[in-house]
Amino acid sequence: MKHNRLFLIIVAFLLLGILSAEAKRKEKRHIVRIETNMGNIRVVLSDDTPLHRDNFLKLAREGFYEGTLFHRCIKDFMIQGGDPDSRNAKPGQQLGNGGTGYLIPAEFDLPYLYHWRGALAAAREPDDVNPEQASSGCQFYIVYGKKQTEYDLDKVRAMLAEKGIGLSSQMINDYIIRGGTPHLDGQYTVFGEVIEGMEVVKAIQGVETDKNDRPLEDVVIKCMIVEQ
Repeated sequence: MKHNRLFLIIVAFLLLGILSAEAKRKEKRHIVRIETNMGNIRVVLSDDTPLHRDNFLKLAREGFYEGTLFHRCIKDFMIQGGDPDSRNAKPGQQLGNGGTGYLIPAEFDLPYLYHWRGALAAAREPDDVNPEQASSGCQFYIVYGKKQTEYDLDKVRAMLAEKGIGLSSQMINDYIIRGGTPHLDGQYTVFGEVIEGMEVVKAIQGVETDKNDRPLEDVVIKCMIVEQ
């Protein structure tokens, strides 16, 4: 009986420790609500990408994104925003080159943070002018992406393998069931994900656009609110 009682006490302490650790983990979660003229999107930021997390929180708190647009929307791919030049931009004006004047070092975290549907990631300049793959100081995108087939993934795996990037079985499973853009993995920093409002993302990625993928009717970020 004494041994059984001791065993139960030990189990109770272990459970208490797990619950306490989980509570602390949840306290660290930073959630940002992106309010747009097409609805709201809530994203949670990863503590495993602290440079991107802290920068995004800073800009959100400062109101940097208010009045900017989701200026690049590609159906079955992603929606991109955060260009300060998009604020009050004229119809048809080409966007995507605005920034903060600084870059953020890449924070790749495979196989834990990857481009499944709903991933929040940082935009950047291409490799030929940005070989370090550093992120824009403000522009970001939210992945939509189609559900992948085994055939799709075979092609992607071959392409990524040439760059020394692999896909785990969990990643493959998520891309087949949930969808996403696996060809971007290990090259663009994922730093969060959508936890509410994927129906809004779906609506935005499906809007009519011009030849530069800019929506014909502006999709405006009214504000970003840090909830936690």
